[in-house]
Amino acid sequence: MKLNLKRPIVFFDLETTGTDICKDRIVEISVLKVMPDGEEILKTRRINPTIPIPLESSLIHKIYDEDVKDCPTFKQIARDLDQFLRGCDLGGYNLLRFDIPLLAEEFLRCEIDFDIENRHVVDACRIFHQMEQRTLSAAYKYYCNKKLDNAHSAEADTIATYHILMAQLDRYQDTPVEVTEGVEEYPIQNNMEQLHKFTVQKTADLSGRIVYNNAGQEVFNFGKYKNVPVEEVLQKEPSYYDWMMKGDFPLYTKKILTRIRLRSVQLS
Repeated sequence: MKLNLKRPIVFFDLETTGTDICKDRIVEISVLKVMPDGEEILKTRRINPTIPIPLESSLIHKIYDEDVKDCPTFKQIARDLDQFLRGCDLGGYNLLRFDIPLLAEEFLRCEIDFDIENRHVVDACRIFHQMEQRTLSAAYKYYCNKKLDNAHSAEADTIATYHILMAQLDRYQDTPVEVTEGVEEYPIQNNMEQLHKFTVQKTADLSGRIVYNNAGQEVFNFGKYKNVPVEEVLQKEPSYYDWMMKGDFPLYTKKILTRIRLRSVQLS
């Protein structure tokens, strides 16, 4: 199957020093750009994270400090990578919860304003979990009837995700899903906008600290002000903004918080 694309989509996967979006760094990135005409451009690069790679992480992805000591830092490749991703939709496996937030942090540290606001995001993991409830290796076996060799290498995982999505489209595009009682839709379509709607749970930031309520307002999703509109909190307790800006929150969350604060000031 050939993906029905209006613009390029880039599938990507990260191998990292750990799972803390704020503190951990990328050690390998693989990107597969699929063009509307079907052309595929694959690039894989190891990166010097500038911090030690914990042994427990190296045992998973098989990348050790010695392997990346002479590799470029993220800052050295950031501009080229940003250009490669520009104007593209994004695809991956579990990228909404981890890969995109961590990549955004890396870009923001380099003062590159990476954003997903005008992109479609397709997460094959979300499709898989909603339809089958499995893992990546099981997904590859289930959908493609192949064993995933070199699991936890960025390139193998990236290519497998691309193949899984195409197999998911073959399998599910005629499968109805009940969205409300008695109402069915066919959400799995060879259309990036439709897949974006099915796989993305919209949050205001990337890490889920700020989400939208049913009225479309940004509300906090943690702490003492959980489910309270952000604008209301910032008006009632302005020091909460300073606390978050100084706290151990992702840079992207701070960016969105600042945007809401500035909007509130302009409207008042």
